[in-house]
Amino acid sequence: MENQDIKIINSVSEYNKMMNHETLHPLVSIIDFSKSNPISQYRRSYGFYTVFLKDVMCGDMYYGKNNYDYQEGTLVFIAPGQVYGMSNDGTYVQPGGYALIFHPDLIKGTNLGKNIKDYSFFSYDVHEALHLSEKEREIILECFKNIRLELEQSIDKHSKSLIVNNIELFLNYCMRFYDRQFITRDHVNQGVIGKFENLLNDYLKSDKPKNIGFPMVNYFAEQLNLSANYFGDLIKKELGVSAQEFIHNKLIDVAKEEIYNPSKSISQISYDLGFKYPQHFTRLFKAKVGVSPSEYKTLN
Repeated sequence: MENQDIKIINSVSEYNKMMNHETLHPLVSIIDFSKSNPISQYRRSYGFYTVFLKDVMCGDMYYGKNNYDYQEGTLVFIAPGQVYGMSNDGTYVQPGGYALIFHPDLIKGTNLGKNIKDYSFFSYDVHEALHLSEKEREIILECFKNIRLELEQSIDKHSKSLIVNNIELFLNYCMRFYDRQFITRDHVNQGVIGKFENLLNDYLKSDKPKNIGFPMVNYFAEQLNLSANYFGDLIKKELGVSAQEFIHNKLIDVAKEEIYNPSKSISQISYDLGFKYPQHFTRLFKAKVGVSPSEYKTLN
C-alpha cells in the first residue's frame, strides 16, 4: 500500500515475505538480513515495533526530521506508525545486520504491554540511536538468538510468556546501555544542558511567554534538534530533575525577582511568564515556595 512514497506494512508476515524470511510466529520475528534479497529504498511505516541492529554502513536514512548516517553496531528503535527510510531512487541495496519485530498484539495483557511506554527510546529520533560496544553487541545478539530459538519451538502454552520475557530482557539491556551512553557522552550532554539553560533564560527575558505562552519542554527539545523523550531523559539523568521541573524552578526564580518590582502586580507577573490564568501561577508558586506570591511579597 503506497501513500506519498510511504509504504505501509502492517503485519509481521508481510514483512517476513518482503525479506524472504519464513514466518515462525504471526506476531514476532527475528530477521537476519544477510539471508534477505536486495531491497529497494523507500520510506516506510510499520504496524509493529522494530529494532534494527545495523552491522554495515548503509548510507543516509531519512527518519523523523533528520538524515542519519548509520554506523556499524548501531541499534535503532522504531515504534508503530513512525515513518523512516529513504526516498525511492530506484537503487537496490543488500541490507546487513538483524532486526527484531513484534506486533503490539503480542504484548497485550502482559507486564511488557503495561510498561512499553517506559522504554522511551522507541520515541527517540534516529540520530539518538544506541551505539554499542563489542561486548554489548554480543549480549544483544545472544538475546536475539534466544528469541529465535523460542520461535523455532512448537507453539505451546508457554511460548508467549517466554518470547515476551526474552523481549523484555532485551529491552532492559538496552535501557542499561542507554544509561551508559548518557554517561560516556557526558561532555556532549553538558553542552546540551548549557544551551538549554541559555535558551530558557533568553525565552523568559523576551516577549515569547506573552506571544507563545508558557515555556514547554517540546519547544526546547525542538530548538536543540532532539526528540522530547531523549531530551527529557538526558536532563533527568544529568540534573536529577525532569525538564519540566527544571523549567518550573527557573520560572519561580524569575518570579521571586519580579515580585520585588513595586510597579508589577501578581497578575502582571503571571502573564509575563506565560501563564494564561494568574491562579495557575499562584498554585505553582505555593507548591514550590510554600506560600502564595502575595504572602511572599509581604514576608520579604
